[in-house]
Amino acid sequence: QVQLVESGGGLVQPGGSLILTCAASGSGFGFDVMSWYRQAPGKQRAWVATRNSDGSTKYENSAKGRFTISNENAKNSMNAVALQMNDLKPEDTAVYYCKAIRWGRTYWGQGTQVTVSS
Repeated sequence: QVQLVESGGGLVQPGGSLILTCAASGSGFGFDVMSWYRQAPGKQRAWVATRNSDGSTKYENSAKGRFTISNENAKNSMNAVALQMNDLKPEDTAVYYCKAIRWGRTYWGQGTQVTVSS
């Protein structure tokens, strides 16, 4: 059974940085797509960044230039990604979720809280 586990969340001051990681267990193969989403209090879950197995990446507008999604697997396959977040703002406060897609199936992690506050 595939499980995604996020880690790295926490409390950070505005302008600070955090690195979130998402690792898959129970998966012997890489994923086709891995993404980060976030859900702020009172809001719907929203897409943040995506990395495809070919190495291409996409970012939501507010994440461009501040966030970087990368493959944490030393091999060519992708079953762990990181999200480097710089210049964090209070509006980045949310629960961050990892999503992975492989062979048409979608998997979600349980989320990790990121709070940006002074």
